[in-house]
Amino acid sequence: MSAVRATRSAPQDRRQAILDAAVRVFASRGFHACRVSDIADEAGVAYGLVYHYFGSKDSVLDTLFLERWNIMLEMIAEVDATEASAREKLYAIASFIVDSYRHDPDLMKVIIVDVTRAANSFGQTHLARIREAYSGIAAIVTKAQQQGAFKAEIDAEFAAMAFYGAIEQVLTGWIFELLPSDEEHFERSKRLIVETICGGLEHPEGDRGRSDADRGGD
Repeated sequence: MSAVRATRSAPQDRRQAILDAAVRVFASRGFHACRVSDIADEAGVAYGLVYHYFGSKDSVLDTLFLERWNIMLEMIAEVDATEASAREKLYAIASFIVDSYRHDPDLMKVIIVDVTRAANSFGQTHLARIREAYSGIAAIVTKAQQQGAFKAEIDAEFAAMAFYGAIEQVLTGWIFELLPSDEEHFERSKRLIVETICGGLEHPEGDRGRSDADRGGD
């Protein structure tokens, strides 16, 4: 690596080291209980360097949330653009979120506990961004309804919130050690979440793809 390349990558490395340290500190102590100095100590950097990159502890949390959430929004859009069935698309989304917890449980704990489920300024600040995920999932449900695969009488936005809410509740069970968190249960949870939601959305076998008019309005 050249000296120029090393110089250019150093600031990014320090920024990432601070973010990684913040995840560990927020997850172990809670966002509100920790200080910027705790993040700096964990990252092994000067106190002022955290402020140099982020300006505040709140900005660190905002960055952690948005960087991860944006990846999920992109993933939902990519999945929806495929020719897969609605059930397959929802399984892919559930898998992505469960695997995100599997590979980085501390980060997911911070996002769920301190942002998406927090009745505070963070939840309100990012409410529009959070709703984008619901809207993306709802679009998948709506298309399936138009194709006759899902029941039309179930509101798509409600179905999306129920789907994401089910995933988040399972993750919360793992975070607080209320549910087993091994490989078998990770995979089993993906299947059960999708089956629970799709089982309520899909028409009974032999009745799929038929409109209300085809069924005589029943």
